Amino acid sequence: MKRFSFFLLAGFLSVGASYAQGLDALTEKAFQSEKEKSDKAITDEKASVKPKTWMDRAKTYENIATQAIKLDSNAATVAYDAYKKVVELDKDKKTGGPGKMAKEAEEAMKGQTLFQAFMNSGIYKYQAKNFKDAAALMSRAGEINPKDTTAALYAGIFTQNTEKPSDAKAHFERYIENGGKDQSVYTTLVSLYYQDKEIEKALATIDKGIATLPNSKDLATQKTSILVTSGKMDDAIAVLKGQLAKDPNNVNHLLTLASLYGDKNNKGTEELSKLMSSAKKGPNATKQLSEEKVVLKESQNELTRLTARAKKEPKNADVKNQIARVNQMIADSKTKITGLEKEVAEQAQASAAAGNQEQKIAELTKQVEESRVASKDYYTKALAADPNNFDANFNLGAAYFNEAVQIRKQLEMMDMKDYQTKGKEIEGQVCGKFKQALPYFEKAKSVKDTDQDLNDNLTNLQNILKQFEEKKIPCVESK
Repeated sequence: MKRFSFFLLAGFLSVGASYAQGLDALTEKAFQSEKEKSDKAITDEKASVKPKTWMDRAKTYENIATQAIKLDSNAATVAYDAYKKVVELDKDKKTGGPGKMAKEAEEAMKGQTLFQAFMNSGIYKYQAKNFKDAAALMSRAGEINPKDTTAALYAGIFTQNTEKPSDAKAHFERYIENGGKDQSVYTTLVSLYYQDKEIEKALATIDKGIATLPNSKDLATQKTSILVTSGKMDDAIAVLKGQLAKDPNNVNHLLTLASLYGDKNNKGTEELSKLMSSAKKGPNATKQLSEEKVVLKESQNELTRLTARAKKEPKNADVKNQIARVNQMIADSKTKITGLEKEVAEQAQASAAAGNQEQKIAELTKQVEESRVASKDYYTKALAADPNNFDANFNLGAAYFNEAVQIRKQLEMMDMKDYQTKGKEIEGQVCGKFKQALPYFEKAKSVKDTDQDLNDNLTNLQNILKQFEEKKIPCVESK
């Protein structure tokens, strides 16, 4: 998980230290004396029930927290609790409501001085690596002044170091609501939501960030990444196209788009293969089921015949063995029939849900082709912007190589009759795709000749093309 490392912390977090170091011995002695006096007063039976005792204590500890924090790192909390005690004790004798001193305490509990006291205490605890208390103190500062961005920011930062780092989300949200514009807050909050699998909140936060910081490349990149990893491929493509409209020669955007379309092509090809296999599977299963039922019927008839014979020849061991074998055949047929019936039912259900399967195959074939072309187009555009880009050259070569492999699968599925009709033509297409891959692999090697995957692919490709040459098969190149 990402954690903050703000350069602006340096100046702000030094506040507590500078107060502590800046005290001269006389001033420190005075604060210590006031502290001891207050601590003693609240133990006195008569003084401890007087609102003024607690008001004096509140102000004493408030001053310690803002000016001499090293005397008591919990001074802000002591001051806050003392103000609460004033409110508890000081009642108007006529109305029963808050007295004058109580009202003053209530105002002080919402005031800038106590706010600063909690800020200082939180910073001091943070410097001492007491992250839990630091986060709690800074959170209280935010409650005193809920519109302050600094308290929200540091409460979020400090909370990230506690046992529940995801609790920082509320503080960062408040920072943003209060008008904070630090990009790191947005990217960190997005990461917190994403890590907790709150994808929609992560995306909504990015959109807020982009609206506030429209020129932020980091936020746009983060959005694309989350969309891709969340399976929102089309949305990611739309975001990248929007970015390319502003920066058409951005090689990183072009490569990412090419990769996304390549992934779409791979996914679509796999889905298409399953769909076409499923389309062929139903009729075969139906035919096999019908044939197996015939086998079962014949086995059952044979069992009837053998059973009758066994009654006539009860001591015939061979007949008994034949009966055992036929019973096993019947059991096997019934098991097979059960599986085939399930397969046929699933196929029928799939066909009904899919509707016109041929139309679906046609649509998916079109989508796969569009993705294939788009992927190569974006790699080509990336090369136009940066001809020596290794990734663009390697991946474009790999795209042509993989197309050749896909086309070659058609040859593997052909019988001799089909091969004699169109086999040579398809071999020419396979050779053409392999040949188109060659210059991109060679260019990639000229850029970086230490890549093992590239060297292996290039050697393999050269051997394949040599085989086509030896067979005198002409290479037919196409887009």
